[in-house]
Amino acid sequence: MKKVIFINGIPYGSTGKIVNGISSVAKENDYETLTYLSWTKNYKKSDRDDILVGSFFGKLSHIIRGRLTGKNGLYSKRDTKKLLKVIDNYKPDIINLHILHCWCINLPMLFDYIKKNNIRVVWTFHDCWAFTGQCPHFIMAKCDKWKTGCYECPQYRQYPQAYVDKTEKMYKLKKEWLTGVENMTIVTPSKWLAGLVSESCLKEYPVEVINNGIDLEIFKPRESDFRKKYGLENKKIVLGVAFDWGKRKGLDVFKELAKSLPSDYQIVLVGTNDEIDKELPGNIISIHRTANQTELAEIYSASDVFANATREDTFPTVNMEALACGTPIVTFRTGGSPEIIDSSCGVVVDVDDVDTMEKEIIRICDDEPFSTSACVSRAHKFDKNDKFKEYIELFKDVI
Repeated sequence: MKKVIFINGIPYGSTGKIVNGISSVAKENDYETLTYLSWTKNYKKSDRDDILVGSFFGKLSHIIRGRLTGKNGLYSKRDTKKLLKVIDNYKPDIINLHILHCWCINLPMLFDYIKKNNIRVVWTFHDCWAFTGQCPHFIMAKCDKWKTGCYECPQYRQYPQAYVDKTEKMYKLKKEWLTGVENMTIVTPSKWLAGLVSESCLKEYPVEVINNGIDLEIFKPRESDFRKKYGLENKKIVLGVAFDWGKRKGLDVFKELAKSLPSDYQIVLVGTNDEIDKELPGNIISIHRTANQTELAEIYSASDVFANATREDTFPTVNMEALACGTPIVTFRTGGSPEIIDSSCGVVVDVDDVDTMEKEIIRICDDEPFSTSACVSRAHKFDKNDKFKEYIELFKDVI
């Protein structure tokens, strides 16, 4: 029986679900699996074979030292030593890496071990962090230093936050640590990110594109009383969904749209909080969180158009969820967001072109050029079960 060990610094959220899904399908295909997760407050161990390593103080120490020195990824030696002992005893055929920038892994220790033991690696990129001196995203900063070597970083105080700019040093160190692995394949969820990898210091590695997927049993057209509950029976609903609202996700765009859309249009934002509410005009409906994903699917289904004003995104899950519920999309031309739609289900407009976004929103609502069935049909290209199976095929090829 072949063995796979998954390493992911975040046991929850989208990456946690992806790791769980790949692991489950791997087991169905006669693989033995283990999942390494860093310590996280309130994490509830599942019935899977999770290895939760670390502690509150261990992670806090890594965060503090990383911020003070700008050398995130050089700490957590004790926890990484425990992980390497697990790997040594388990003897996996493949290590599937995911998020490593959550103050939980000592990078030189991990990659030195991988190189010395010639372990096969499949590394799933969820952002650009692996080939930069620090940042996971750089589109809004309009920075391309990552192609040759980072320095004078314009956003070193952003996640993963540091108080000093050590990006020039960290770029050189990460290039040294992460290159030279004998058998490593990089997976990206979008062609856009794959293209960036080919221009980066990691261009020596083969890259496979495996889109993220969604649960089509949950996200599908659903009946609900959402319109009646909010008194929107005669309104055209423009929906936005995010879980870290701010300029990156286009909160300012929705505030502009709220000023100019006709009175029979209603903007609904999901994933807000009390602080965001203070910024919003009174004519935007704010929903902090849904009770579950089924309720979220009901909101998608009740909406006339899904507007994604993201300025930086690798492959936004919300686009796929909206389509699966039969709702057409208008999105900015950025990252992997345009790859999710085609001419049958949505429109792409230039970043920050709010006027064109507004015109397309009105056209989609008034002319109804995109049918529910066309949107759902497109979404079926992103069935999570099919995507997880693509990982199993990749594992077979790698082995």
